[in-house]
Amino acid sequence: MRAQWQAKAPLVKQAWKQVVAAKVSMQAAALQAIGAAPAPLHMMRRKITSGDTGNIEAQAARYYWPLMMGPDFRRDLNGQNENALLNYGYTVLRAATSRAVVAAGLHPTIGLFHSNRGNAFALADDLMEPFRPLVDCTVRSIARTNGTQVDSNAKHALARLIATDLPMGDENTPVSVALMKLATSLGKSFETETLLLALPSPPDPLTLAGLGA
Repeated sequence: MRAQWQAKAPLVKQAWKQVVAAKVSMQAAALQAIGAAPAPLHMMRRKITSGDTGNIEAQAARYYWPLMMGPDFRRDLNGQNENALLNYGYTVLRAATSRAVVAAGLHPTIGLFHSNRGNAFALADDLMEPFRPLVDCTVRSIARTNGTQVDSNAKHALARLIATDLPMGDENTPVSVALMKLATSLGKSFETETLLLALPSPPDPLTLAGLGA
């Protein structure tokens, strides 16, 4: 925790750049899995700077959401239908990320980008970003096959996400383990002052398309 607190700004900003890049890559893979054009996201990814000063994350979101959920969709934390399903899925993912952060010996309130003093899990909100498109794909599938009610079937499908295998290096790793590896690698990066994050690669399109089915 001391190394985390004393981490220099350039390392923290580079870490956030890598997290955002991994998220945009996962979003691109998610769009490809549903037959939408991912190329603009790949181009945006190449423009991400240290600390994402150009706010590519937000630009990618504006392109991504209408294709993922439909042209009339608006992300709303207090919304119903798909938004309610997304909120539940993100809560599951946030809880798993929070457990990984604490288990890795990191302080959850000290984020890379999220820094709201009232947010006790700012670092979890940062590290879960690359995994969010997994929830999005699951919600899209649930909404199209079973409707948008947050019922027991939807909850079970979203809870199963943490067991989904993701490519990491030369092996496939469940989301829950991938989160642990990411948090641990960030802790080591703080201690050594050398950034080496263990970030997942997107799974194949068939895996993404099958989430929530």
